[in-house]
Amino acid sequence: MADLGPRLDIRQSQSLVMTPQLQQAIKLLQMSHTELAGFVESELEQNPMLERDEGQADPLRNAAEQPSTEIQDAAPSENAQDFDSSDLLGSGNISGDGQDTPLDADYGNTYDGDYAGAGAVEGGGYESSLLYNGTGSGGRSDFSDDVSSLEATLSENKSLGDHLIEQMQMSNLGNAEKMVALYLIDYLDDSGWLTGDLKDAADNLGCNLELVETVLETLQQFDPPGVFARDLKECLALQLKDQNRYDPAMERLLNNLHLLANQDARALKRLCGVDDEDLLEMVAEIRALNPKPALEFDTIVAEPVIPDVLMRPTPEGGWRIDLNSETLPRVLVNESYYGTISAVARSKDDKDYLNERFQTANWLVKSLHQRAQTIMKVSTELVRQQDGFFRYGVSHLKPLVLRDIAEAIEMHESTVSRVTSNKYIATPRGIFELKYFFTSAISSTNSFGESHSAESVKHSIKKLIDAEDPKKVLSDDKIVAILKGEGMDIARRTVAKYREAMNIPSSVQRRRQKKKKL
Repeated sequence: MADLGPRLDIRQSQSLVMTPQLQQAIKLLQMSHTELAGFVESELEQNPMLERDEGQADPLRNAAEQPSTEIQDAAPSENAQDFDSSDLLGSGNISGDGQDTPLDADYGNTYDGDYAGAGAVEGGGYESSLLYNGTGSGGRSDFSDDVSSLEATLSENKSLGDHLIEQMQMSNLGNAEKMVALYLIDYLDDSGWLTGDLKDAADNLGCNLELVETVLETLQQFDPPGVFARDLKECLALQLKDQNRYDPAMERLLNNLHLLANQDARALKRLCGVDDEDLLEMVAEIRALNPKPALEFDTIVAEPVIPDVLMRPTPEGGWRIDLNSETLPRVLVNESYYGTISAVARSKDDKDYLNERFQTANWLVKSLHQRAQTIMKVSTELVRQQDGFFRYGVSHLKPLVLRDIAEAIEMHESTVSRVTSNKYIATPRGIFELKYFFTSAISSTNSFGESHSAESVKHSIKKLIDAEDPKKVLSDDKIVAILKGEGMDIARRTVAKYREAMNIPSSVQRRRQKKKKL
């Protein structure tokens, strides 16, 4: 019979506990440079032991003092296996000063933000937008009055709402109708279309539906033509009415936009009662219309992607990898302030607070340093593995998974995944997200041949379709046969999936489009 009485047992077990510092380091690793800048600004406000590094970048600094990586391998497929990840941290790679710099070294308590100075200052293959400006002002340090006077000459961009309100004030709408108009203006989307239900608007305003519909009819006559439409058909109709071109034939054409999308000219001519010449003119008029009339008031400036890593060719035929100094926050620990304040602190709570803030500041600086080194390490191996892509194009993109990089640099896959998320690299072929270089593999028809990257297979499919004869449109089965002849073992459903992902219509649709171009 089992003993049901109480007893004491000793058990030994192991568990992984993530300290707050480790959680912070992982969090920093997966942040984009924009998120990192916001996080550092928050820490600067909260932690008195941290201060911004106001030191100016020295454009004349020797490039050898700047950390970077040079890859001399011309054929990574032959040399990648011989590459030791420890080489990245040895002489002439990361530190560039002739001394080894192990990744887990004690970096001290100050953060040197000059990691990427070589690529940023020399700027051999990059535009000036990637260069660090030593003045700290984004321009020359003199003629400040000229800069302010130039800004004073800039005109203020008028928003769509302001433009519509001005027209409303000059209209014959009464006070109650103007309240409805203001309500409807607030429900316009970025395209100028009206969102929401009119009945809901009437209920919220406490008026009848007829008043809302009457106001809407007036608003639909405002500039730009097509504004306050509720769908594409109404948007195009409003613009045609403004041009006095909305006749019964055009109305029937707008009622059958799906036939226009399918380029079914025969059905459209029958429904509209027009001949070929009239149909061509009607379609040309519709194509000249603006389905998003409010975009001309869009004043949102598209922000360019700022790369985290800079890459350029070297005279020896290899690649030089640098971190972009613009994306690296410059902070350091104010040791003198800590020494002064801790010397006059009397209570235990004050001393504990100062020590905690000082340790937090030290850990943040080291975490930023570790983040920069890890990004450099992963980026260098990525460039080494995908050397063929940078030299010859997307057709030479190798299939690659996180495990391949992780094993080469002796890191965990999750670390590589965090590093490559929301990070970009500027290359001679353009700016790419680091995640772009990880693609699944398509096996080769030859058992001894190399597998193909899914991205390179997509590129091959697009090239075949772009070059196809209009009289002999390639079916998916034919594309499969051609690709297998080129050594790519791919199924028809995979070709269809890749084709749809690139928004390429089927062979039937392409044949119809090429035979019945409107």
